[in-house]
Amino acid sequence: MSVDYDVAQWIKLAETDLKVAQHLFETFRPMPLEAICNHCQQSAEKIVKGYLFSKNIAAPKTHDIRELCDMCAEIESGFSNFNREANTLTRYAVLPRYPKEFELEEHDAKTAIKYADRIMEFVNGLIFYKSDDENSTENES
Repeated sequence: MSVDYDVAQWIKLAETDLKVAQHLFETFRPMPLEAICNHCQQSAEKIVKGYLFSKNIAAPKTHDIRELCDMCAEIESGFSNFNREANTLTRYAVLPRYPKEFELEEHDAKTAIKYADRIMEFVNGLIFYKSDDENSTENES
């Protein structure tokens, strides 16, 4: 089985999911809460997997963002600061896709967007900071 380590593609997919969630939140009425929360979960899952791939680590096939963050925390301790976000977003991987699993409200969608955005910013900072740092070191040689 081959592993797709194209980090840029994983980041792009994660960013797209977050943008879709934000668009749905801002423009659709009635607000599709389940879709918004699911896209936020997908965004966080993909960006965290992208981080693992950036370290040449195969991410497990899981929707559990907490499990993924725990793996990342072995490399970068800052991931352990996202337990609340990871636990909340993980709930939206499967449950909202089925009727009557649990009731969501607008504040759930707003919080999901905020949490996915926090994780996105953190991971992008790690990936791009490191890449920029490596490029500047190579240019100085």
